[in-house]
Amino acid sequence: MSLSERGLIIAVDIGGTFTDVTVQDAATSRVMRAKTPSTPGDPSEAFLTGVALALKSVGAKADAVGRVLHGTTVATNLILEGKGASAALVTTAGFRHVLEIGRQDIPRAANLYAWIKPARPVPPRNVLEVTERVGPGGAVLTPLDEDSVAVAAGRIRELGVAAVAVCLMHSFAHPAHERRVADLLRAALPGVAVTASVDVLPEVREYERSLATVLNARVMPAVSAYVGQLETRLQAAGITAPLLLMQSNGGVAGAATVRRAPLVTALSGPAAGVVGARAVGAAARFSDLITVDIGGTSADICLMKDGQVALTQRGRVGVWPLPLPMVDMVTIGAGGGSIARVEDGALLVGPISAGSRPGPACYGNGGQAATVTDAHVVLGHLPASLLGGRMRLNPALAAAAVRAVATPLNLSLHDAARGILAIADSTMIGAIRVVSVERGHDPRNFALMPFGGAGPLHGCALAEMLDINTVLIPPAPGVLCADGLLAADLRAEFTRSVSSMDVEAVFAELEADAQNWLASEAIAEADRCTERVALMCYEGQGGELAVPWAGDRVATEAAFAAAHDALYGFTLISAVRLVTVRVEARGLLPEPVRPTLSPGNGAYAAGSAVVHWASGTEHTPLYDRDALGAGDNFDGPAIVTQLDTTTLVPPGWSAEAHASGTLILRRSLG
Repeated sequence: MSLSERGLIIAVDIGGTFTDVTVQDAATSRVMRAKTPSTPGDPSEAFLTGVALALKSVGAKADAVGRVLHGTTVATNLILEGKGASAALVTTAGFRHVLEIGRQDIPRAANLYAWIKPARPVPPRNVLEVTERVGPGGAVLTPLDEDSVAVAAGRIRELGVAAVAVCLMHSFAHPAHERRVADLLRAALPGVAVTASVDVLPEVREYERSLATVLNARVMPAVSAYVGQLETRLQAAGITAPLLLMQSNGGVAGAATVRRAPLVTALSGPAAGVVGARAVGAAARFSDLITVDIGGTSADICLMKDGQVALTQRGRVGVWPLPLPMVDMVTIGAGGGSIARVEDGALLVGPISAGSRPGPACYGNGGQAATVTDAHVVLGHLPASLLGGRMRLNPALAAAAVRAVATPLNLSLHDAARGILAIADSTMIGAIRVVSVERGHDPRNFALMPFGGAGPLHGCALAEMLDINTVLIPPAPGVLCADGLLAADLRAEFTRSVSSMDVEAVFAELEADAQNWLASEAIAEADRCTERVALMCYEGQGGELAVPWAGDRVATEAAFAAAHDALYGFTLISAVRLVTVRVEARGLLPEPVRPTLSPGNGAYAAGSAVVHWASGTEHTPLYDRDALGAGDNFDGPAIVTQLDTTTLVPPGWSAEAHASGTLILRRSLG
């Protein structure tokens, strides 16, 4: 079946605390959603549980499934935790210390005198050299000595590593040597995962290219095993539909692509949330958005201008730069599970998280440390149960945990809880300023869209601190990353640094590669599209800007100058250098079903709760999100409950249900 055809579609996004599921039935226009706790020991368990919940929710059989979409953090967690497979690096003779040298800069937040360079993912003893040399223009300066490859293979065998990265000098300009080395190593080292840089990042900058190839090699065995396990379990459940995984660039790709280059999934889940947020904003007629995805462990912040999700090649995963095209966002350790503690007389919140096990104290799973979620429970922001009644909260345990923080600071219980939330909010404000103010955008000109399980609890507080007057709450904020999977197209980038090569010829080769990939992913010709992009900089600069290829060099340089002026506020007289060309390939998938709300009959409170606002304690109306119709509105203070999240509407804010299902919160300007 072509991927362009419709069928029952199941989307599963696995987060650190919960696994979110969305199922779409195109035949009946139904969309059903569910959440289940994640299983960190074996993420595939939560995945299969989510698939089973999806099928049960629509009363469908396994053979009705047309596609299964998945957002995964397996590669991300391996990189962040420094785990992955043991690996070796094979490089050109004379360059074995490229990784160890790295770059001269240090992390922005680090102390210049106290920062210690982290251990490289491959130690120097695991770096092997082979005899060959290619010039930057692709000319062979020293032929490949295959005997030196055999020697390297023998040494790798002695090391007993599970993965090998091959990154030769200037292989992007002449890949034959590198491909031959990779083939020889695969033949000599059966069972060892071998990755060539030309299949991961065929671009200039040896350190970044080597690092990306090494990280890809280290996560390849685990990701390949995980994807294979998912496919096996799906087949055992009678589901033969293709499995597509979300990539960091905001598009999905088939399992074969992810097995070959698992590093493309490094920001899989967060990227899906941004894609979903764009679709929600478009349905409610908002194109300028700042999105804040607040889960149990982290918060991911992204800015969209004119409905465009920007890509960057300056992203990072943990301490490592990762110059693969990825959604431009900032991730910080602030979420519902962020632990509050007192150190040296100061209250600190995060980045350490209680995760899903034991989780916040109020979950009753053994957690004793106070978390952001416990602070919300203490203040009355959360109902007595979550997940439609499947998870009960324990206010007494939450109060005990927060009191342990309050006592050494001589604070009341409620003041301590408000302090925890204020610190968490301030941390997120700093990240929001990075994607807005520091890039020339005024946050006041944007609508704020908080999502994730904890996002709508913080949305209005963040907006007030930024002087933003509009907050958009998606129809299903807690599962928006899963919804975003449904809104994503297939996507891949094919890049090559060009040096003095014929640019038109390189574009043609990359477009041929793109078409071959789209065909392998079963995309009909009518649903394929490609776009040419140029990465350029002024002579002497060390970083490029990506601009659409305007048809020729002169027009593209003019577009680059305009982009440079918009971002930095100036242009230079220096010559413009074309560093890398890229072809972005997309396979268009059917638009997801977008249910609309029926006209409402007026909002009415389903009950009330005692909430401890900063202005005082009062009984606050509770509204059931599912009972709201288009046009229904009410004033804060109020709390809106639904299966996947809780929305806090403070005093001075009003809420109105949009026909698209989005809840629009507006701040009173009086």
